Amino acid sequence: MTDAFQKMFQQMLQSGQEMARAFNPALEHMDTQAYEKLFPTMSSDMLEMWFGKTFNRDGLDARTRLLVTVAAMTVQGAHAEPQLRLTIRHAVQAGATPREIAEVIYQMGMFGGIPAMQKALEIAQGVFSESEGSQTE
Repeated sequence: MTDAFQKMFQQMLQSGQEMARAFNPALEHMDTQAYEKLFPTMSSDMLEMWFGKTFNRDGLDARTRLLVTVAAMTVQGAHAEPQLRLTIRHAVQAGATPREIAEVIYQMGMFGGIPAMQKALEIAQGVFSESEGSQTE
């Protein structure tokens, strides 16, 4: 990155932090993982409305759209961990199996690299473990 880009990027981050403080000072120290626990997944009806037939009535269903989203997030390096965990939970809710999710992630190893694939698989395994734990309780 050039110095000018680095400076602009830092200014953008600073501006975002200032906006968060102005809207709600508590947002500055917000734990995104705690937020995830409040809303682990959307209902099947909501998933289908937002990710399924609403946007493209003759196109992809919610399950397929969410699998594609998992693939894209994996290729990006699985950096957005809370979003990837949420998307994996939604994919399961929409009918995707853990094996299908893992296969999508494996496939993306060719495009995003092995480290991105490994990170996404670790995140997925955590989601699958959470799901197993909540089913036995």
